[in-house]
Amino acid sequence: MNVVDCLVRAREAYERREWVAAFDALSATDAGLLRGEDFARLATAAYLTGRTNDAIQAMQRAYQLHLDAGDLPAAVRCAFWLAMTLLTTGEPAVGSGWVARAERVLARIPDDIAERGYVCVALMFRHLSAGEFAEASDCADRITEYGHRFARAELVAMGLCAQGRLAIYGGSVRAGLALLDEAMAHVTADGVSTMFAGHIYCALVEACQEISDFARMEQWTLALTSWCADQQGLVLFTGQCAVHRGQLMRVHGAYEAALEEFGLAARRYLAAETAAPAGLALAERGDVLRIRGAFAEADAAYTEAVGYGHDPQPGLALLWAARGRGAAAVATVRRLVAAAPDPVHRSQVLPDAIDILLGARETTEAGRLSAELTTLATGFGCAALRASAARAAGCVAAADGDPAAAVTLLRQATELWSSLDVPYEAARSRAALGRALRALGDEDSACLEFDAARVVFARLGAVPAEAEVARLLAPVTPGGLTARELEVLRLVAAGRSNPQIAGDLVLSEKTVARHLSNIFTKLAVNSRTAAAAFAYEHDLT
Repeated sequence: MNVVDCLVRAREAYERREWVAAFDALSATDAGLLRGEDFARLATAAYLTGRTNDAIQAMQRAYQLHLDAGDLPAAVRCAFWLAMTLLTTGEPAVGSGWVARAERVLARIPDDIAERGYVCVALMFRHLSAGEFAEASDCADRITEYGHRFARAELVAMGLCAQGRLAIYGGSVRAGLALLDEAMAHVTADGVSTMFAGHIYCALVEACQEISDFARMEQWTLALTSWCADQQGLVLFTGQCAVHRGQLMRVHGAYEAALEEFGLAARRYLAAETAAPAGLALAERGDVLRIRGAFAEADAAYTEAVGYGHDPQPGLALLWAARGRGAAAVATVRRLVAAAPDPVHRSQVLPDAIDILLGARETTEAGRLSAELTTLATGFGCAALRASAARAAGCVAAADGDPAAAVTLLRQATELWSSLDVPYEAARSRAALGRALRALGDEDSACLEFDAARVVFARLGAVPAEAEVARLLAPVTPGGLTARELEVLRLVAAGRSNPQIAGDLVLSEKTVARHLSNIFTKLAVNSRTAAAAFAYEHDLT
């Protein structure tokens, strides 16, 4: 096969989105025969298959060739691509330099062209990373406008996606989701490049996860998984896709499968030379291990996540609380709540913060946060967040001494979680409901809820939660008597003397006397007659 035929085949592989074949064929072609657009193709194939450094070098060649040929719009597109790659892979200073280059080239073009919209995308990402949301919002509007004006579907989709996420962060969740759905309509209609489509898919799924819209998240994660599978050799975006699959598996209680997905995600991030996001996958892994009671392994996963620059909170604070480090957990969640800048991030932090504060008996503070969570859940309209808010409010009501109100709220939470097929949260709500029923004196109903929760926790392998419910199911004796003390009390009520009791239970008289002293103390009585009366009153004979 001659060189020209090889180059034609390389271009055809690229158009078929066979990224490994395209990269191999373009890499094997004499560089002197490659035009600017061929180097751009090589860069794209390299980036999508996880070769970031090769991609940057190839796109720099493409930029220079286009610039030398006087094709300024093509040079701007290359500069934009380099800026985006560097801005999203941890090199903001170099990425900003390429934004500046793109703007200088644009200044030499008198006409208003679509490439100005592409540069707006890079500017928007730079504003977002700097926390300049007003400026980012302005860029998003301009991107959408350029896309419509020049019939560039990928610009329209990117602009709508950004507008949607910014609307959600501003608290307009329903309007934001509508914009995200509109963006995806452009992506699925085709005409959007793989680079843009991948970013938009991942942004939409991430947005759904952030607001606990699991139904929409599941729909788009399935679409993202199919989209990735259709492209041979694709590495970029597959790590985030695995994270989202793992998150859904965790939600539905498939913990072993979730752990596998998070491990796969970490490996794919590293293969794509984007180590920083691997920390997210490790933190998610830590959350599953913590739920299952593998505390040492969870701690190791959280520590590794920190090593990649990811903050594993509030999962790590929950681990600290489970290990008896309540003060550290409380201090952490207070910091997280104070730092959460918008309704979305607050909705993610508040449920765990409330649990930790209630565990530390900070009921007033937990109540204030619970009221805020309820307001957010009502505004968002997402069923999972409403379930979370109902459980939090129920637990606060129980802590405030209002078990009747708690029962209503916790039953609502249980039903919502069950309808969403989120077994762990449904079982946690059942356990809390059982506590409230017990506080109302409805012991039989309480035990039914405890037992239902225990069965679910056992099936999931949620060892700490199962052990806690098992303790709640243990027989409760009036006065807190032990099983041996209860035996002694029954014999006292039957009129047996200490020597007789010692003979019946094969104990020393000294041991019987000690048990009897403990019984008197626990029952707040001072005679055998009063102890016997207590036994008769409580049907212990």
